[in-house]
Amino acid sequence: MKREIYLDNSSTTKVYPEVFREMKPYFLKKYGNPSSLHEIGEEASKAINEARENIAKVINAKPWEIYFTSGGTESDNLAIQGLARANPKKRKIVIGSIDHAAIVSTCNYLKTKKYLVSKIPVDEKGLLDYNSLKKEINQNTLVFSTTHSNSVIGVIQDLKKIGDLCEKKGVFFHVDAAQSFGKLKIDVEEMKIDLLSGSAHKLGGPKGIGFLYVKKKTKIVPLIFGGGQEKNLRSGTENVPGIVGFSKALEISNGVNKIKMEYLRNRLMEDLEKLGGKINGSKKKRIYNNVHVSFPKVSGQSLVLFLSNKNIYVSSGSACDSKKEREDYVLKSLGLTDNEINGSIRISLNEENNEKQIKIFLKELEKILNKLRI
Repeated sequence: MKREIYLDNSSTTKVYPEVFREMKPYFLKKYGNPSSLHEIGEEASKAINEARENIAKVINAKPWEIYFTSGGTESDNLAIQGLARANPKKRKIVIGSIDHAAIVSTCNYLKTKKYLVSKIPVDEKGLLDYNSLKKEINQNTLVFSTTHSNSVIGVIQDLKKIGDLCEKKGVFFHVDAAQSFGKLKIDVEEMKIDLLSGSAHKLGGPKGIGFLYVKKKTKIVPLIFGGGQEKNLRSGTENVPGIVGFSKALEISNGVNKIKMEYLRNRLMEDLEKLGGKINGSKKKRIYNNVHVSFPKVSGQSLVLFLSNKNIYVSSGSACDSKKEREDYVLKSLGLTDNEINGSIRISLNEENNEKQIKIFLKELEKILNKLRI
């Protein structure tokens, strides 16, 4: 079997074997519909409630404030569109200029419904301009929505500072925490967060399951109608195996050695700079497993493909025209040149990565760079 070095964990993660084992009975034995009154239905319902409690505890929320969805994208849509439909008098939405496409695309849709959408700029490190945010929020503002840890450059925003401002200004505060949930400390009470989106497949859980935290008394309406599941906010038979797997993945992620990954990441950034790379985004205020680097005058797409041929997997915002267009706005917001954008790759680590793998990656990368720079 060929050696594989997977360094694309911001895209998705491998499901933990323990998660798979935890999910399996809910496909084969405990397969009841949670809405059924009989024993196996009650068994499924109990599993969902236990998972809800586990997720709520991690962010200092109440279990009844957690609603399960199909993933982070649906959660972002439900948060922003749900608020807009429930509070139609306020027609302004404020977001960050480097927010996830699920936030940006939802707001682009709301523009067609005559909503005003304002984007807050970031500095060259990817950090939000707090003074611009203060100026943009007014009496007509419904919500400020932002991404906690950016999916491209890994930069972390100061949720406490933003939450205090939103509370003072009387606007809702929504956070996309798909990349940070289960990895970074989040306290929805301390940070004054009204809505928060999370996803399982970014932390060793299955794809197709996420959640939305909605603070008590936050006025929001559903996007999906049907049998009234999830306390009438998200109809549809619940994905019980996915929910159970999500909860187990969260449990495992709490024991991950984050200090080891941060050490590897810092060493990696130093070595990439020695190869002529430029690290994009703040080096200090970034999630512990993310590195985003540019090699000007080299094609990031070519780097990804060459490395893939060596069974080393990273990602590039320039993998194809459609993806490039969707992700380049993040890098342009930092002031990167076209050459820097086109020559960029993202490396995202997990706990299985080690120094030996990183050395192999750097060795192969150096070979490829020397060929492409000729």
